Amino acid sequence: MTHRWKVYRSGGVDQIALRSRGDLEHLEELDPKLWLALSMPTRGVHLDARTLELFDRDSDGYVRRPEVLEAVAWIRKVYKDPATIFGGGDAAQLDKLAEGPVLVGARRLLANLGKADAKQVTLADATNAAAMFATAKHNGDGVVHADAVEGDARAAIEDILATHGGAPDRSGKPGVDKARIDAFFAEAKALVAWDDATEPAVAKIAAAAAAVAAVHAKVDDFFARCRLARFDARSAAALAPADAELAALSKQTLALESEAIAALPLARIAADGALPLDEAVNPAWHARIAKLSADAVTPLLGPRAALAEADWRKLLELVAAHRAWQAGKPAGAAQKLGVERLRGVLAQQAAVEAALEQDLAVKPEIDAVADVERLCRYQRDLGTLLASYVNFSSFYSRQGAVFQAGTLYLDARGCTLVLEVVDPGKHATLAPMAGFYLAYCDCTRAGGLTKTIAAAFTAGDVDNLFVGRNGVFVDRDGADWQATITKVVDNPISIRQAFWAPYRKLARWIEERFAKRGAAAEAESQAKLDQGATSVAEAGKPPAAPAEKKPGIDVGTVAALGVAIGGIAAVVIAILSGIFGLGKWAPLGILGIMLAISAPSMLLAYLKLRRRNLGPLLDANGWAINALTRINVPFGTALTDRAALPPGAERSLEDPYAEKRRPWKLYLALLAIIALAAAWYFGKLDDYLPDKLTRAAVLGERAPAAKP
Repeated sequence: MTHRWKVYRSGGVDQIALRSRGDLEHLEELDPKLWLALSMPTRGVHLDARTLELFDRDSDGYVRRPEVLEAVAWIRKVYKDPATIFGGGDAAQLDKLAEGPVLVGARRLLANLGKADAKQVTLADATNAAAMFATAKHNGDGVVHADAVEGDARAAIEDILATHGGAPDRSGKPGVDKARIDAFFAEAKALVAWDDATEPAVAKIAAAAAAVAAVHAKVDDFFARCRLARFDARSAAALAPADAELAALSKQTLALESEAIAALPLARIAADGALPLDEAVNPAWHARIAKLSADAVTPLLGPRAALAEADWRKLLELVAAHRAWQAGKPAGAAQKLGVERLRGVLAQQAAVEAALEQDLAVKPEIDAVADVERLCRYQRDLGTLLASYVNFSSFYSRQGAVFQAGTLYLDARGCTLVLEVVDPGKHATLAPMAGFYLAYCDCTRAGGLTKTIAAAFTAGDVDNLFVGRNGVFVDRDGADWQATITKVVDNPISIRQAFWAPYRKLARWIEERFAKRGAAAEAESQAKLDQGATSVAEAGKPPAAPAEKKPGIDVGTVAALGVAIGGIAAVVIAILSGIFGLGKWAPLGILGIMLAISAPSMLLAYLKLRRRNLGPLLDANGWAINALTRINVPFGTALTDRAALPPGAERSLEDPYAEKRRPWKLYLALLAIIALAAAWYFGKLDDYLPDKLTRAAVLGERAPAAKP
């Protein structure tokens, strides 16, 4: 590798710097293992949707490393210095573009917009031109819609749409492309040629053939029944409609076209039967038999009142040539228009193809405009993408990475590490592995808009964070959402919080115990009141007061209370004895006890804070994170802003509603007296007191044994 890469460290993570032209020119040579991400979803990221479509060339919903490299390679061809993209903005300076189609397209675009002297082309210019071309008759997409032509050519395009469907034009209208035009006219020519090759004699019997085809199966059925009747006279009755079948018809509201009547034999079955061509035929088939007589029997066989089986066979032979001709009819959707209509449409083939050529003629210009739009979008967003893909410089510099959804304001804090939750199931599995204290919030906004976010709290306390609390989420576009906590993932926030955690848990436990005991006592008291009220209501008068009974003294209870009080006193005395035994080092003893209580919680918090990792949160949203993206304590603290007074603000400490001050001096005096009494009781003051006031002189045998 000839390029000399620069590596910097931020937030405890080594990252490749992307700053120069050489960095972009050699990006393809950079080992993929050094990229912080190898895949990024197109959902849940703060990038323009149209730009993401351009990055996601295969439209699979992910922007992968080859697609990023493809975008960088395209920019290298377009710009003289591809590092220009690091400047951001959606305007491309013409003097910085390399000679080529994109520069030509930009100049042509500006000229069309009346800005021939402009030095730069903007995204607004490109999108306005794209909209203009989208509504034009010819927009270079190879699709011709009906409004692009007039007269008979317009009708021809509508016929193609009706038979072969359409493709969406750039304007959104349905149109026809080259494949559909070629297929339609090929079918039309084949059908017209087939019709032109028809022999006059065959064409003359078209009506007769149609009339025969309409009743062919039913007439064959009739003569087959008659043959069976000649074979066995008994079958004539069996093949005729049964009495029960006719009786069932008598109970119905009949119509001559009903299926029940049409299913009956065509005429009465007889051994020497012939098919009557008059009123004696099945009424459901009368019209078709009459047409058979008029269009086929009379013209080909001569007029007659009935059709014998031999005449029927001869009639079939006469129309066989027409059936063979029909079987050779070319297949295709165009045949439903009819041959005569297709003859007229063929005359418009040249006009339709000319319209297609006119549309394709402007394709280079339209493509150039599309490339100008791509240029402006890449100028604005490609550098941002690289700063959240190859490295996480935008995140660790607190400039806002593409995966950061906005800021959650809640409990006098502003959390900036907020991600939109794309897949709740993955978050439930992976989020605890990240090591953050997470608050999942359901966000709503006017218009029925909803989203779910996960916010990481990395500074402050968690005592006031619980399910149901409300806050405000402000997304990257400045829109505010109502946010409600629906779930929390509990992890330590800081060592300081971990130090006080045991005491807070103890205080919470005591509060809960007192609350439970108080609730139980209140319930018991209320039950007694309810019982008394019920007794009064039932008796109609106040119940007689029970004779006062002095409670007895339970010796066992007294003994148990004595043992408990003695044990507690022994523990307290032992602790105080140990502390006061340290003399002037007593404060250190108190601090040591506190550390002994808090040390396990602090150690656990320290280990979890060292493992805090952004990767699982991004993996849960579909990213392919390629490195251990740790969040150390200093950087993590910076991701949550706590409330602070503005610089220079004047603050008044006078509060008319402040609580009354507690007599701290009295408390301290009492504490000092208790401490001196304990010190005297344990003999710590004997060296400073007269003999008559020492512990042994006053307490005698009741004095505790002296300790070495």
